[in-house]
Amino acid sequence: MNLREYVTDGDGIDWPAALLVALGAVVLVGLFVAATTSSAAFGPYNPAWDGTDDFREVIQTDDDVEGELIRETDRYEEVPAEETTAIVVAPDEPYGAADAARVQEFVGNGGTLVVLENYGTDANGLLDAVGADARTNGSVLLDEQSHDQGPAMPIATATANHERTAGVDQLTLNHATAVDPNGATPLIGTSDYAHLADSPGTELEDDTAFDAYPVATVEDVGSGEVVVVGDPSITINAMYGEPDNAAFLQRQYADDDHVLLDLSHGEELPPLASITLTLRELPALQAIVGLFAVVAVIGASNRTFRDGVGAVRDRLGSDGVSGSELSDAERAELLRERHPNWDDERIRETITALNRSRSKHEDR
Repeated sequence: MNLREYVTDGDGIDWPAALLVALGAVVLVGLFVAATTSSAAFGPYNPAWDGTDDFREVIQTDDDVEGELIRETDRYEEVPAEETTAIVVAPDEPYGAADAARVQEFVGNGGTLVVLENYGTDANGLLDAVGADARTNGSVLLDEQSHDQGPAMPIATATANHERTAGVDQLTLNHATAVDPNGATPLIGTSDYAHLADSPGTELEDDTAFDAYPVATVEDVGSGEVVVVGDPSITINAMYGEPDNAAFLQRQYADDDHVLLDLSHGEELPPLASITLTLRELPALQAIVGLFAVVAVIGASNRTFRDGVGAVRDRLGSDGVSGSELSDAERAELLRERHPNWDDERIRETITALNRSRSKHEDR
């Protein structure tokens, strides 16, 4: 019975059956969405406003770079450091000694590390571990003059003449913090009317100190470089397309061949994405899955073949005609009638198998 026959009856549509099919389809779609997407803030498979699905897709579809998501810092030891940029976006937990040591070695060997953070301290711990001097301040950066939809969304237009800001005139920020350079080179800064506060709703007071604050810096560490940005939200879907966030982010890895999106200290990936990454990371598992796929295809083909032979037997029996009384041409006609999509070669193979099966039965 096919789907059309299931949802119809003699009087038209069988509504209970149709509703059951529709419910099943909705459940399957829901399961697929749950298995392929995430709701975590800054999640690379989160298509909502606070996810980084757009940023991830741009990297993974860029023909000029080889982009990959990594869940373990072991990968830092395997890539060519001088040709690789690693990006860390608002980590949820601190890097342990072993993980931090791998990142430090990567930078020391010529790799580029880009760290984006505003309020958390986990990124500052990583910066300290790799030997960088810049730190994110942690206070909310407000700009009373140069902003988008309010002081908590500053527009930073003080852009340095540097290769990492080529083609970038501004950053559009959202609840950012300042970056304390501590000797690092400022790349982009706010207007002179910015100030730091405890929360976005902090009101101005008479003694509020206004100043220009860096929001992105770069510095040499070993043979590599460390870029620090005081706002991870420039990577989220709602902000990635704002001027000139995408251009700035893409500029950070434009001269490299590899990009690592470091998820080792972030939220868990959705199940299907996690399975896909696991397959990519384990060649032996790829071989096993491939073998099972081949066996499944062969099994399905044989089953279809056997079903064809059985169909002929059933048809012959239902017509009250003995198989031995039909010629090959008559059997071929029955097969074409029952399976109009079968080609001549398949029909001949089925008849041959049927004859062989009958011959063995008669010998017994």
